[in-house]
Amino acid sequence: MSKLTSKVAIITGGGSGIGRAISELFAQEGAEVHILDLNISGANEVKAHILQQGGRCEVHACNVAKQDEVLAVINGLAKIDVLVNNAGIAHVGNLENCSEDDFDRVYQVNVKGAYNVLFGVIPKMKANGGGAILNLASIATLIGLPDRFAYSMSKGAIYAMNLSIARDYLKDGIRSNSISPARVHTPFVDGFISKNYPGQEAEMFEKLSQTQPIGRMAKPEEIAKLALFLCSDDAGFITGNDYPIDGGFVKLNN
Repeated sequence: MSKLTSKVAIITGGGSGIGRAISELFAQEGAEVHILDLNISGANEVKAHILQQGGRCEVHACNVAKQDEVLAVINGLAKIDVLVNNAGIAHVGNLENCSEDDFDRVYQVNVKGAYNVLFGVIPKMKANGGGAILNLASIATLIGLPDRFAYSMSKGAIYAMNLSIARDYLKDGIRSNSISPARVHTPFVDGFISKNYPGQEAEMFEKLSQTQPIGRMAKPEEIAKLALFLCSDDAGFITGNDYPIDGGFVKLNN
């Protein structure tokens, strides 16, 4: 038996990066995966790969910041066993470099987007007798990162919402946990480096990698394996926790 056999899983932002790795692993482990994403081309690429491997996957064009779009997708599903709140955007800058538009944009996707999906999924899980929720936080919730004001705000909100969900729906059989990655090597990282450090890509990649005490960035597949454990029945006694997956960044980076 695979770890998610017969489970229906929603993964927001499943069309790239960490979300893609989670979508593919969950499908491999037997889940019927539903990807909610604005990046339809990327999501369809993930779907094609999953189907080629014999898995099950559907793609839903959805802006998580718009509750009506989120509820339209969720209400169309008979049941939901697993939710991974992964969709998110970044912003580089301190308070003075964060305009009101920047702040609102990050809030709408990272905070309100997670709320919208939780708002739709919780009643489904209650009716189904329970479920597992995983929220993507960040080490930015645990330590002060330079020039990440809006992003840190949003991930701190995820951390707090996760605890509230775990507490409020404990008796409904709903588990809620979060994970806090450090830097993960995704297409976003490559794009950020090429945009901001043209001609210095290799040098900057190595410099960013060395900020983790372990000496490298995480692989999306490593994040996915922790996500799988926390969303599976193997973690049935775990709720209301946050798990740094950070190469020693939080505790060892003195």
